[in-house]
Amino acid sequence: MTKLFYLLLAAAAGALTAAGYAPWSQWLAPLGGLAALYLLIRRQPWPTAAWRGLAFGCGLFGIGVSWVHVSIATFGGLPLIASLAIMALLVLYLALYPALTALLTALSPRCQPLAFAGLWLLTEWLRGWLLTGFPWLEIGASQMDAPWAGFLAWGGVNSLSLLIALLAATVVEGALRQRWYLLLPLVALLVVMPLADRSLLRDRAASVPVALVQGNVAQLLRWDPDARDLILDTYRQLLKDTAGSQLVIWPEAAIPVAEGAALSYLAEIDVIARNQESALVTGIVDYKPETKQFFNNLVVVGGGDTPPYFYGHNNRYSKHHLLPVGEFVPLGDLLRPLAPLFNLPMSDFSRGAYLQPNLRAAGLLLLPALCYEIAFTEQLRANLSEQTDLLLTVSNDAWFGTSHGPAQHNDLARLRAIELGRPVIRATNTGITSAYDAHGRELGRLPQFEKGILKVEVPLTSGMTAFSHVGQWPALALALLLSLTGWRGWRRRSAP
Repeated sequence: MTKLFYLLLAAAAGALTAAGYAPWSQWLAPLGGLAALYLLIRRQPWPTAAWRGLAFGCGLFGIGVSWVHVSIATFGGLPLIASLAIMALLVLYLALYPALTALLTALSPRCQPLAFAGLWLLTEWLRGWLLTGFPWLEIGASQMDAPWAGFLAWGGVNSLSLLIALLAATVVEGALRQRWYLLLPLVALLVVMPLADRSLLRDRAASVPVALVQGNVAQLLRWDPDARDLILDTYRQLLKDTAGSQLVIWPEAAIPVAEGAALSYLAEIDVIARNQESALVTGIVDYKPETKQFFNNLVVVGGGDTPPYFYGHNNRYSKHHLLPVGEFVPLGDLLRPLAPLFNLPMSDFSRGAYLQPNLRAAGLLLLPALCYEIAFTEQLRANLSEQTDLLLTVSNDAWFGTSHGPAQHNDLARLRAIELGRPVIRATNTGITSAYDAHGRELGRLPQFEKGILKVEVPLTSGMTAFSHVGQWPALALALLLSLTGWRGWRRRSAP
């Protein structure tokens, strides 16, 4: 009974940690959750620690990514018991990473606070890379409203995950050993370093009028041939309502036909945009019949600094980081016959290149991220330059209904703005459509599930954050050093 009680306590600590993310955004919750986890595994045998870490992960991801079940249950075509089983397997897989952190921490009893922090970041990074990666609910991503949020511009989300894990473990050690002075250097670092980085960014004496279009097309209608003309008419009219905006953004796959079959429509909206002296970036699928490949693309039409639209022009972006099951199916020949979940519309895309030129639109350079890609900070950083004006992300979160998934997705766009020091604009089909400046301050947003246009003046920024220059590798190197420090402590204790 005592073992079960502690497992439930660990799961509750994980659930508390999930409260740090949107829509709740209680930034102290992850600090408390990690402190509770460290207390529960401190000086425990490694099997006990591993089970408690697994329970913590089940609480964290069971609450934090429960929105995934909405898409499986609504569009997967599976019985409820099967969809719940798939969700349980996903949560258990994600929970293995906190379990690994707890297990390895238990093997380093002399330096557990350092080992815990380093191992937390290393396993968090591993989760964001292994099996194409799932970098969701990183601890640093919950700290955008914390006093040390500016540290994101210094070392990115990874460094803040490391520091929060270290702070949580050190608080526990300080309380148990009554050595509170151990916290002073860490707190000073968290407060001072973000302030030191502010001078690297400069606000330009310029802004750009942007119109972000939210078509609010129901998911079941997006690829329905009978609804195609209605959708095209909707976006055509919304474009006409954006007059006066220098830049217009439509959501992911806003045009519900392949690019090669929409040439007359694209030529028409190209003329409308040029007459309004604006550039339009829209999501659209492209199909290459010669290679039988689909690409999830963004293309630019209209604009005063680009030639008229023609099929195949190079002012486009092809999505690189595809969503498993949604955009490609691992072992597709085996899985597709099993259930509609593995045979969703447009679930057989090809990858674009990792490095691609910024989009050129309305005299601006836009760094794009299509939907899920906004979670992968290193991909964006690799495509960022000092000439980049804006971060652009488009999506279709209709898959996830009224769950908290779209709110978490929107927060990732804000996170990238702070890390990379560039404003971010975000257009989605059903919301959340939003815009943030280079410091993560909201410029505006549209309510979910309403058709509309968000018109904002986006202030431009020059300069580069420290994270833009160095990326995540210094944080990972420090995490490895801390982990090895804990391992060395274990070796010393094990020596005869």
